[in-house]
Amino acid sequence: MTAADLPVAVVGAGPIGLTTALGLAHYRVPFLLLEEDEALSNDTKAGTVLTRSLEIWDRYGVAGDVLAEALRVDEIGDLERATNQSRTPVRLDTLTEDTRFPFVINIPQYQLEPILHRALERAGGKLLSRHRLESFTRHDDRVTLQVSTPEGKVEIAASHLLACDGGRSTVRAQLGTPVVGHTLPEKYLVVDFLVDLDVANPRDYPYLAYFSDPHEWMVLIRQPDCWRFLFPLPDGGEAPDEAELLAKARRFIGDVDQIEVRGSVVYPVHQRVAQRWSDGDRVFLLGDAAHLVTPMWALGLNTGMLDASNLPWRLAWVRRGWAGPELLAGYEREQQPVAAKGSAEMAEQARLAMAHQRERVKLPSQDWALARTRSLLGVRLDVDGSGDWSMVTPSGEPAPLRPGDRLPDLPVFGTRGPVRLHDLTRDSFAALYLTDVRRRPPVPANTSPALQHWVVSRWDAPIDSGLRDRALLDVGGRATARLGLPSDTLVLVRPDQHVAAVLPITDRAAEQAYQQITGRTPRGDD
Repeated sequence: MTAADLPVAVVGAGPIGLTTALGLAHYRVPFLLLEEDEALSNDTKAGTVLTRSLEIWDRYGVAGDVLAEALRVDEIGDLERATNQSRTPVRLDTLTEDTRFPFVINIPQYQLEPILHRALERAGGKLLSRHRLESFTRHDDRVTLQVSTPEGKVEIAASHLLACDGGRSTVRAQLGTPVVGHTLPEKYLVVDFLVDLDVANPRDYPYLAYFSDPHEWMVLIRQPDCWRFLFPLPDGGEAPDEAELLAKARRFIGDVDQIEVRGSVVYPVHQRVAQRWSDGDRVFLLGDAAHLVTPMWALGLNTGMLDASNLPWRLAWVRRGWAGPELLAGYEREQQPVAAKGSAEMAEQARLAMAHQRERVKLPSQDWALARTRSLLGVRLDVDGSGDWSMVTPSGEPAPLRPGDRLPDLPVFGTRGPVRLHDLTRDSFAALYLTDVRRRPPVPANTSPALQHWVVSRWDAPIDSGLRDRALLDVGGRATARLGLPSDTLVLVRPDQHVAAVLPITDRAAEQAYQQITGRTPRGDD
């Protein structure tokens, strides 16, 4: 069996492993998902999913399933603990023009994982539980895995190995990859309480609220079936017993008629990132295997979701012959600084804000910029190796679109009805020609599934223009204005919805840019 026929092996069936497998299924890449435990996690873990992660799940076809069982949150509260007064809330409704998900959601990991698993089964994927990776051997054209199973040890051949096996990653250890960074002396305590704060004890807190205090801050998260509290523990402090947990909760929310502890867990607070995320082109680290980031501001799970967005399409393009293996190197180049500097620095900003050291906080203050930053819509990737990337939207107004930016998910209209820009990139590169379609611009026909061409114009394509099948009506020029680019500009967008290039419209400009990025023509030829 050739490497092109072998499945990709994904190790670890947490949210990132499941999402990565869903991404491979979306791009029709065969895979095996291995999990050493018998069942999915039932721990009190990650509880908030940010907007950018919802867009990723939408591309992979599972966002609707998750939304059906989650609570949507359009305001992230910022409260002064002493007075219960609001300070600088994050109002996510300002994102309505930018995304079809202008909110974040709350859902605990023990409810999230079964949803992702069911979606994976519907897509034809299979989770192999009680399959523990013991070791692996890398070859020029494949990876062989030595795996313990209930039937004994087996050897599995895979084209690639994707390690989603957590902070104690077996794969990372065998690669010999150092993890650099630090662990804070304090720990975080996450507690789920069963308490009625809607009717019996109405409180009207935002469903996601940060209570700041120089001595004892707290995060309050309304989950679908409970309220989650996150507290810091003092240096060297022991986990409180149940009576202390109940007393701690009442210090924040006041007296209530009935409250019960459902579950709790103590987390160490890490800022540690692997120095290398791959062995070159066969073995890759994702999620906690690549970076251990504090759960503050939901940066743990959601930083890993960016990994699960970036790598699957690259593997699909290489396996289809639409790109050379050098395309895979972009994964680490783009994602490593986002975790090592971006998420780590943002987590420190979160800690300072919660601990009443706001004079040291450097996040934007304008509503739109703050909402984009906190929802991870403002992430710009280093797509061209220039070192230019960001996790923060610095301005309160949209700036002209740049390479590396996430493409805003703006509405336009095809001949059969409404279309969102992200729909154009679900399984292809998209070349957007921002021009006047009445002038019959030189837009190639859509003959390659690797690269699709679309004209975005305020004017409808004339019936005899030959462009009706790839013309998108930009009513009032609103989408073009939001992108902030001059007329006769070409925007090349990758399958992960990040801008690959911004160019003047010239003959074959899109094809040439695609070839420069992938090492192949859009037909998949050398």
